[in-house]
Amino acid sequence: MKWIQKTFHELTTQELYKILELRTEVFVVEQNCPYKEVDGLDEECVHIWLEEGGEMIAYCRIVPSQASGEYDSIGRVLVVKQQRGKGYARDLMHKAIETLKQKDNIERISLHGQEYLRHFYGSFGFQEVTEVYLEDNIPHVDMVMKV
Repeated sequence: MKWIQKTFHELTTQELYKILELRTEVFVVEQNCPYKEVDGLDEECVHIWLEEGGEMIAYCRIVPSQASGEYDSIGRVLVVKQQRGKGYARDLMHKAIETLKQKDNIERISLHGQEYLRHFYGSFGFQEVTEVYLEDNIPHVDMVMKV
């Protein structure tokens, strides 16, 4: 298994296609939630994934504050269905947080997570900063972690 981290412009066409395919599979098809998955932010992001045998099994992106809001954020966190329950999401979050901590002037990290995962994100030090709200008919909560 190996970690890969690339900016948008470093991605190969095949890598970008796989990222968009997996995100659509998880966030649109699996969650039965039609929404605009390709949101115009990917070009500003750092993309991180775990690969095993040439297959992407876990993925997230880091969105810089100038594209996402007040703080740099972690988003589109996913583990492919057949690999869930093996600790890859935890490993992925650690990797993303460590990547952000290496940047200059990072005081806080934000995320916009599904409500059912708030305790998972809380285990890393993220604290809820909004009430639960519906986005695309799915309960979400905004969370921030002090670095």
